Amino acid sequence: MKTVAKLDPHARKKGFYTIRSLYFDNITDKALREKVDGVNEREKFRIRYYDGDISLIHLEKKVKRAGLGYKVSCDITAEEAERILKGDTLWMASDRRGLMVELYAKMKCQGLRPKTVVDYDRIPFVYGPGNVRVTVDYNIRTGIRSTDFLNPHCVTVPAAGSDIILEVKWDDYLPNIIRHAVQLKGCRQTAFSKYAQSRIYG
Repeated sequence: MKTVAKLDPHARKKGFYTIRSLYFDNITDKALREKVDGVNEREKFRIRYYDGDISLIHLEKKVKRAGLGYKVSCDITAEEAERILKGDTLWMASDRRGLMVELYAKMKCQGLRPKTVVDYDRIPFVYGPGNVRVTVDYNIRTGIRSTDFLNPHCVTVPAAGSDIILEVKWDDYLPNIIRHAVQLKGCRQTAFSKYAQSRIYG
């Protein structure tokens, strides 16, 4: 990839960056079961930050619809994340951010709660034509306690399989030079969920 694409500027210092996510689910594992069962229309909420920097945390909703996916996000503070982890959520109902209000509603109506911490390292490449982004995710780990999300020293263990995931995303079209570059021996095309892999311990 280095011969045909550029390393994402956010990774130039080390050549990669580390992502920590906290996924939400309910007592019946709605998000997990919909993913495993291949439900056509599904969504998943998470909060995440990069390289241990809790000064910038994102609340995100990932949506899958008719085989296509998109993401809605907004920024939250470490203090807000801590309140959510502790179950202090009433303030979310009158928040000015629509996504925060939606998460609050689904925590109340669907019983969504912080569920699982997922850590992994990412090598990201970008290619201008087609607005292509190629990522290599590896060293996938899971935390035992979701309340440790803001603790950089919390214990994490390898997730099931600990696969290396190569993902290609594009907007308008996928240039042939990228298409050929990612056709590697031993790779298989498949749906993959880091959240599902990380639920091996419950």
